[in-house]
Amino acid sequence: MENYIFIPIIFFTVIVLISAFFIVKQQTAAIIERFGKYQSIRHSGLQLKIPLVDRIAGKLSLKIQQLDVIIETKTLDDVFVRLKVSVQYKVIRDKVYDAFYKLDYPHDQITSYVFDVVRAEVPKMKLDDVFVRKDDIAIAVKSELNDAMIEYGYDIIKTLVTDIDPDSQVKAAMNRINASEREKIAAQFEGDAARILIVEKAKAEAESKRLQGQGIADQRREIARGLEESVEVLNKVGINSQEASALIVVTQHYDTLQSIGQETNSNLILLPNSPQAGSQMLNDMVASFTASNQIGEAMKNAKKKKEE
Repeated sequence: MENYIFIPIIFFTVIVLISAFFIVKQQTAAIIERFGKYQSIRHSGLQLKIPLVDRIAGKLSLKIQQLDVIIETKTLDDVFVRLKVSVQYKVIRDKVYDAFYKLDYPHDQITSYVFDVVRAEVPKMKLDDVFVRKDDIAIAVKSELNDAMIEYGYDIIKTLVTDIDPDSQVKAAMNRINASEREKIAAQFEGDAARILIVEKAKAEAESKRLQGQGIADQRREIARGLEESVEVLNKVGINSQEASALIVVTQHYDTLQSIGQETNSNLILLPNSPQAGSQMLNDMVASFTASNQIGEAMKNAKKKKEE
């Protein structure tokens, strides 16, 4: 009977001895208190404490942690915008005591500082500057948090502004502005293309007119050369230059009539067109050439007398 009495005692003793040992995981710190008073900090591995006297008050992770804070604020140009700030932090290994006993809710403390800094920096910037200078906002948040949280045993590793979300109406307006700007650029390119096309077309037309004029000039030059040769031939048979010129004009007149007569659907009518018209035209031309020569001679004589 007495042996049965010792069984609970032995069982209790074993339980107490087992509870004296505990394991702390890697990158973790355990805080040991003795009768409610801080005793020590234990790190990874198998650890020993006094049963019923010492207790594990808590454990802190020494890994890098991340806290995402979403803040809504207003910019300098009165646009409401939501920013997502990601804060990466960790407990300093040598300041586990401060991190455990000085601060109960580190997330709330960090969130408060992020709100304070962002709402102080963003209202100084226009919306476009917020997108461009988001790194400046992150640096300001990190600087403020480092100064404040180092006292509580926390090290701020990095702060990032990971999202900037303006009001939906503002985003729609920005998209319209962007689309309008692109349409304006497209219109400018189309206008430049149309202008180049017009210029090139005008150059082509000018070149065509130049070549056409050159062709006409060459044609008239050849006609003049042919007339000159015809006059020389007629002079050799005793016809003077005036009569030869009149005869050539009359010949061309009849050649024209013959060419028109060969056309079946011609509506052209030349007046006068009687048989006597050719003879009259020849006489008139000879008379006009004679009068022109007389006037020319008179002008030469008058000019010569004036010079004398």
